[in-house]
Amino acid sequence: MTFSRRDFVKTSVLGAVAAGVGSNSALAETGQPAHVSPDPPKRPIIICAHNGYAYVEAAYAFLKSGGDTLDAGIRVVKGPEDDPNDDSVGLGGLPNEEGVVELDASCMHGPTRRAGAVGGVRNIKNVSMVSKAVMEHTGHVMLVGEGAERFAVDMGFPRENLLTDRSRKIWMLWKEFNSDRDWWGPGLASPHWQAPAPASKPQAELFQDRIQQLRQRAADLGIEPEFQLAAVRRVLFPPTGTIHCSVLNEKGEMSGITTTSGLAFKLPGRVGDSPIIGAGCYTDQDIGSAGATGAGEENIKVAGAHTIVENMRHGMSPQEAGIDALKRIVRNYNGDMNKIRFMDMTYYVLRKDGAYAGVSLWEGYSAGNPHKFVVHDGALRLEVATPLLKGPSQEWPPMPNVPEELKKDSEYLK
Repeated sequence: MTFSRRDFVKTSVLGAVAAGVGSNSALAETGQPAHVSPDPPKRPIIICAHNGYAYVEAAYAFLKSGGDTLDAGIRVVKGPEDDPNDDSVGLGGLPNEEGVVELDASCMHGPTRRAGAVGGVRNIKNVSMVSKAVMEHTGHVMLVGEGAERFAVDMGFPRENLLTDRSRKIWMLWKEFNSDRDWWGPGLASPHWQAPAPASKPQAELFQDRIQQLRQRAADLGIEPEFQLAAVRRVLFPPTGTIHCSVLNEKGEMSGITTTSGLAFKLPGRVGDSPIIGAGCYTDQDIGSAGATGAGEENIKVAGAHTIVENMRHGMSPQEAGIDALKRIVRNYNGDMNKIRFMDMTYYVLRKDGAYAGVSLWEGYSAGNPHKFVVHDGALRLEVATPLLKGPSQEWPPMPNVPEELKKDSEYLK
């Protein structure tokens, strides 16, 4: 059962969450997980974000034949990086506010207990592989910006224009219609942040007018008819774009990798959680591996992936460990649903014995569209993440009620 935002706030949820998320009445029904890990757990196993689904089968075959765990993970995340139609990572990723694609990635190799990361990289498509090169060919863990790009070129990665024609047109559409609602100004964490004031004209009418303007301009820019509504959605609700993958082989060796194009239309130089070891990705060969997609700034503040692995070290199950990290995000806002509703987070958790979980802050992006993640332990499948809070999150920047036609945009509501 899902709750409307109004019903949610009217219940005792707000008080319970503000008190530390201690009451089950404040939570989704986490006592009955959306999936049950195999008993006993299976190895090898790969888990990842939903946008890696098409690439997991081949990666699993490689892992099963004796391939390295990190190389298997790269085979998963490299797929979306190479796909110009996947604007969440790599080639075709949605750009920053100046129209430049900037990419981040990190990896951890359990067997050798090493890590590598890159941030704010321009003109290099496969930053997942560059993060591995930093790990293997330098004495550093992280390179950023121009230095990371020069290193990648020295390692043989070609420079190329990552801004596809489609992504460029979406950026132009955003620049013309939505650049006054960007990432400047006080953020959600600021005590000076205020929810948008209601407009004098009915919000639903304003929203429909805006959609029609955007669709017409999308057509004028040459965006193909079948993609115009998806382009409008990206402008109205600038997406985050990330993929994480954790891998465990039959010998118990583990690796994790995360790659992203970050927030669409972000401030140049913004780096989120994905390249931060311990936030967007963390692997401990003795315990397990975890990674994240969603609100990067919030995940950095709770060191999400590291927190989850440490929770498992102290005896929590993968699901319990992930839910605890989500509760820390909620506590950072003292349970203020006026702010928490504008963020979301999904954690992917894999323990060394093969037990796993996917957990999310909210049930999904809209009613009936739950957060899902990919599992392959001999059978490839999508599973529903276990939510902490009931109902869907609300998109940021905040807008009035979303029309049904936008809710059905399969590009972002898988």
